[in-house]
Amino acid sequence: MTPETTRADECRAAGAGSAAAVAIGGAAAAQAGAENFPVALRVLPRRYRRDLAAVYGFARSVDDMGDEAAPGQRLELLDELEADIGRLYQKVRWAGAPGPGGTGNEPGPAGDGPRLPVVRALARTVVTCAIPAQPFLDLIEANRQDQVVTRYRAFADLLGYCRLSANPVGRIVLHVFGAATPSRAELSDLVCTALQLAEHWQDVAEDLRAGRIYLPAEDLAAFGVTETDLAAASASAPVRALIEFEVRRARELLDQGAPIVGTLRGAARAAVAGYVAGGRAALAAITASGHDVLAGTPKPAKRRIAAELAKAYLSGR
Repeated sequence: MTPETTRADECRAAGAGSAAAVAIGGAAAAQAGAENFPVALRVLPRRYRRDLAAVYGFARSVDDMGDEAAPGQRLELLDELEADIGRLYQKVRWAGAPGPGGTGNEPGPAGDGPRLPVVRALARTVVTCAIPAQPFLDLIEANRQDQVVTRYRAFADLLGYCRLSANPVGRIVLHVFGAATPSRAELSDLVCTALQLAEHWQDVAEDLRAGRIYLPAEDLAAFGVTETDLAAASASAPVRALIEFEVRRARELLDQGAPIVGTLRGAARAAVAGYVAGGRAALAAITASGHDVLAGTPKPAKRRIAAELAKAYLSGR
């Protein structure tokens, strides 16, 4: 079967699923073995790699629909994806997977299944790991927010965005490992928020080119930084001071959440230690750049990530 035939078959199988949604989902799934998020999957048992790859394919699809699709299509595609998540949970509810607002024990017809391949790929994971729908819906809502909100007044507003864009991923991961508890969810939220902030501080220049500024307006004003300053080829002293402040704040959140590693064992401990290590290495890379995130995107060396991983795994934090 040729790639062209495969894409056509997927579009037909998706029913009312748009060709654009199918194409974006297919591209996201294809990248699940090649980018930063899945690197840790290679050392995990196969059953976890499979489930996390399905989750990553979905998360990447949501981001691509919100960032890469034609601007006029983005909200429509996100609506389509949300409707398909609804169809997925209606279909699998009989198996004990909680649907939106439900416990997973409600009787009811199976209904039509999901139409998009990237959502169908989640079905087994949702059932076997008992993942609720809300984290998936929150990821979609975060990308809806990106279409209408391009600036954040206060740090608290940015944290609200992270609760939708980052924290759901950590909660899903805990379910995949059968380790979801309220106390771990709270620690996971701190780690995931810190990871999201680290990514924003790495990508200040890139985000500005896309028309977005995640640095809170109140912080820009406090450090005397203007949007024109952020468009420069390299960071001025006030910009560097601002980024140093934001890095310190993200590191504090990461350190507060890191003890989650010590509550886990085996593959779960290795995976979550990997996330903590990635965040620490990213923040260290920003610091090593002199906090100049405008001249280029600071990237951590693999050896630094490996060292941080060993440290987090062994220390439990």
